[in-house]
Amino acid sequence: QVQLVESGGGLAQVGASLRLSCVASGLTVGRNTVAWFRQNPGKEREFVAALFRTGYNPRYADSVKGRFTISRDNSKNTVNLQMDNLKPEDTATYYCAADSTLILSSLMNARKYDYWGQGTQVAVSS
Repeated sequence: QVQLVESGGGLAQVGASLRLSCVASGLTVGRNTVAWFRQNPGKEREFVAALFRTGYNPRYADSVKGRFTISRDNSKNTVNLQMDNLKPEDTATYYCAADSTLILSSLMNARKYDYWGQGTQVAVSS
């Protein structure tokens, strides 16, 4: 049984940093494409960042490029999202996702991911 459990969300000031973590069980993050999405009430789930399962550079949404960094720690079977220089528009519930067979062209498509965490809330105040 696959489980993804996010943590690290909270309230932050504009310009501050937060680090989200997603601990996986039942799958190996090093063998899966892993990603972070975010969502606000009434809005569609939005792509944030992803690491393809083999050999490609991380991909980021334009809105977070240069501020967010996705990484995986294979020794801890964890995916991290370092969020720096936070802005009010980063406020959302953040979800970790994983998939073992997703193709590169579907990297930013939430519907193509099989496994999801329960989400962690991030609120950025000015």
